[in-house]
Amino acid sequence: MKNNIFVLPTLTHMNIRMFVILALLAMAVILAGCNQVPRPALPTPTPVPVQTTAVSTTMTPVPQPSFTLGDHYLKKSYAFQSVKDVYVEDVRVDNASWGIGFDVLSLTDNVTASWFVMKVTNRDSNQSDVYGYGGAYDFEPHHLIPRYTTGPFRIEMKGYLVKVDVTVAKRNP
Repeated sequence: MKNNIFVLPTLTHMNIRMFVILALLAMAVILAGCNQVPRPALPTPTPVPVQTTAVSTTMTPVPQPSFTLGDHYLKKSYAFQSVKDVYVEDVRVDNASWGIGFDVLSLTDNVTASWFVMKVTNRDSNQSDVYGYGGAYDFEPHHLIPRYTTGPFRIEMKGYLVKVDVTVAKRNP
């Protein structure tokens, strides 16, 4: 054979088989996805128990006293069309077991615009209690309030866009 640098070397059968085997092995590694260097395993964090507190979003109704009204000291209906409407009633209560009941009916579709306030003043002691609907008070339309003191009382009522049925009476046993 001549030493010619332009002539390619010839491969023997053994060299060809070796080349084919290495090529197939390389293809198998590539197809298997084993060409990546394995990453070190990260330690698995230990789960920490989480304590949660359940929050209730349901409204709990305010318990109303359970009694009925009997003999009336006052039983009237009032309509409040303007914020300037004010009604005042004086009653003398002779029984320590009495109560006030009032039912409110809003006269507008926008209930949040209507309100009612009742101020009950013992004229002997000048002590007052205030009850209401809407505004700074809840929108519960039915109120039943037990009272325990006898004597003369002034009931002053103000409201806006409501009709109110008021009853002041002895409580039934």
